[in-house]
Amino acid sequence: MRFLAALSFLTIIPLPIRREISPEEVGRSLGYFPVVGVIIGLILAGLNWLFRWFLPPTVISGLLIVAMVLISGALHLDGFIDTCDGIAGHRTVEDRWRVMHDSRVGAFGVIGVFLLLLVKYVSLSSLPESWLTITLLVMPVVSRWAMVYAVFAYPYARPDGLGLAFKQGASWQRLAIATVITLLTVTLLAWWAGDSYFYLAGLVIMMVIWVVVVVMADYLQRKLSGLTGDTYGAINEVAEVSVLILIGLLAYNRWSGLSV
Repeated sequence: MRFLAALSFLTIIPLPIRREISPEEVGRSLGYFPVVGVIIGLILAGLNWLFRWFLPPTVISGLLIVAMVLISGALHLDGFIDTCDGIAGHRTVEDRWRVMHDSRVGAFGVIGVFLLLLVKYVSLSSLPESWLTITLLVMPVVSRWAMVYAVFAYPYARPDGLGLAFKQGASWQRLAIATVITLLTVTLLAWWAGDSYFYLAGLVIMMVIWVVVVVMADYLQRKLSGLTGDTYGAINEVAEVSVLILIGLLAYNRWSGLSV
């Protein structure tokens, strides 16, 4: 049931559940976030395989980004936009919360999401074809793990909100489950792809993304007196683009055992 709660919250995939899933059940589903990432990655990899039969690579990159947004119901992208609007300017913490809670999109949110999607598109388009499938599988797994770490490691800012259910459900056990699943998944994918250093791939990628998450979460905590549901989504988006940049860096500089 906890896996289904995670799948229901993180995607728009219809589930055979007739009753509504409570926030508490969603909060206790943190350990399964990377498993949902695996499912998202399989969908993206499948779409990439299908599109390659009749579309040029640049168009495929654009459609894959659209698919990422649609599969998640734009949940994380909306959080990223709200976070950009909230941290902009010189405001009190309460004012920042109020801006983030406002349904209207501000200039900083528009600029932020444009730049984010631009970097995602360029990074995807720059990857060698032989690296694309592995990247599409790794990216959503690691980014969902990044959210789990952020929920566990940082205080929740607001006295209410859906993000509070996640914070209340966070525990060492759920973080450990998510970490083991992510590490094993990335290591197995690197082995499957023929990486000579597959036994290090998962650890290296997770360590780099961990540094990105720590820097970003520390900054957001100073701005907002903690994290919120919106910032969890923003961390997911930044983790995704960071994985794309990291794998692009490995491919461009030939710092891996994978063939280009």
